[in-house]
Amino acid sequence: MIDLYSWATPNGHKIHIMLEECRLPYAVHGVDIRAGDQFKPEFLAISPNNRIPAIVDHDGPGGKPISIFESGAILIYLAGKTGRFLGKSDRDKFKTLEWLMWQMGGFGPMLGQAHHFMNYAPEKIEYAINRYANEAKRLYGVLEKQLNGRKYVIGSQYTIADMAIWPWARSHSNHRIDLAEFPNVAQWFERVGSRPAVKRAVEVLAAERAAQGNQHTAQSWSNLFGAEQLKKR
Repeated sequence: MIDLYSWATPNGHKIHIMLEECRLPYAVHGVDIRAGDQFKPEFLAISPNNRIPAIVDHDGPGGKPISIFESGAILIYLAGKTGRFLGKSDRDKFKTLEWLMWQMGGFGPMLGQAHHFMNYAPEKIEYAINRYANEAKRLYGVLEKQLNGRKYVIGSQYTIADMAIWPWARSHSNHRIDLAEFPNVAQWFERVGSRPAVKRAVEVLAAERAAQGNQHTAQSWSNLFGAEQLKKR
């Protein structure tokens, strides 16, 4: 059994997708990041960076429990555990890891900054908005080129690279991206999104998050972006 500590965000969805695709038994523990659950000592014990997602696999290496944080690390771990979705050949595996790192180092962080300055920042800073809007568009262009003539990111095989990238592309409207400008991405986005496991995955904790609405309180803002987030622990 795997204990999943997560929330309905792009990084959380990566792991929800992998667990559903592999049909691994797991128990969901919602970590309400607006309420500050990420700062609780029991969560910090398995995720010292106070970020979701994290897992505890009670049947880890050697049959002993292991905790893992960081979504990319969890995807690699689960791919190794199951022997699935990392690529069939050594070449495929390295291409999968290459694009997973692209997501972890660029497509996720830069789109996250675009989302923040466009939608959450208390003051509209034109330089920041333009900087990250332009970078978001550039990154979608990189993905568009990679998907030319390919069914999935590395080719014909669906891998953890697709699982990592897709949840961030799901928020394309928040990045001011029109997928009509990126037809290869649009087709891939629909293809991945139509998978039954992906449909199940995006429902994990979705109702709990939707119940919060879109408006922040002073405390939820502090938990995500302000003094509470920056407090030394």
